[in-house]
Amino acid sequence: MSGAVIIGAGPGIGRSVAMRFAREGMPVAVVARTGAAVAEIADAVGEVGVQVVALTADSTDETGLWAALDAAADELGPPEVVVYNAAVIQADALGELSVRAQQDAWAVNVVGALSTAAHVLPGMARRGHGSFIVTGGMPEPKPQYMSLSLGKAGVRTLVALLDQQYGPSGVHVATVTVAGAVAPGTAFDPDDIAEHYWRLHTQPRQRWEREVVHG
Repeated sequence: MSGAVIIGAGPGIGRSVAMRFAREGMPVAVVARTGAAVAEIADAVGEVGVQVVALTADSTDETGLWAALDAAADELGPPEVVVYNAAVIQADALGELSVRAQQDAWAVNVVGALSTAAHVLPGMARRGHGSFIVTGGMPEPKPQYMSLSLGKAGVRTLVALLDQQYGPSGVHVATVTVAGAVAPGTAFDPDDIAEHYWRLHTQPRQRWEREVVHG
């Protein structure tokens, strides 16, 4: 069975999504910026009994990101599902961030997803199947979260564009839009949110959804 690749595998949604796919018997590659973050998740996934690959890469470094994706494919085979979960989540109102800080946030929130898609979606299209799922948010933009609102709007548009281009070839492109702060034991429990990713991945083509809103 081809594996799942989780980019932005942090302690919240990333970890829960990795565990959800692992419980279905899928091998998993987890990618994060730091070795410590990815090692903890890889250990937890490994306890499920599936093959797991831990990789470090910064989603804004296209060369490093693509190298990590290639390493995951070398170990697990061409990915069946790729989840882009990296984001810069911060409160910032108009004028509070410098131009460079806005660009840095956009690079993670949108450009990293675009770079990932450019590397994996053509192969999925050639194979005629696969899922590319992006963690979205901010269904209603908020002025106190300027960079995040802009980024999540960009992600929503990116998913629409990728669906137009690759959906006809059999690639399910979708976003899980999380409309609140993620925390265990709340209405935004990451384990509950992770169910959406598995459901999207396993949906019959005639019932594909492009966006699921949690919250």
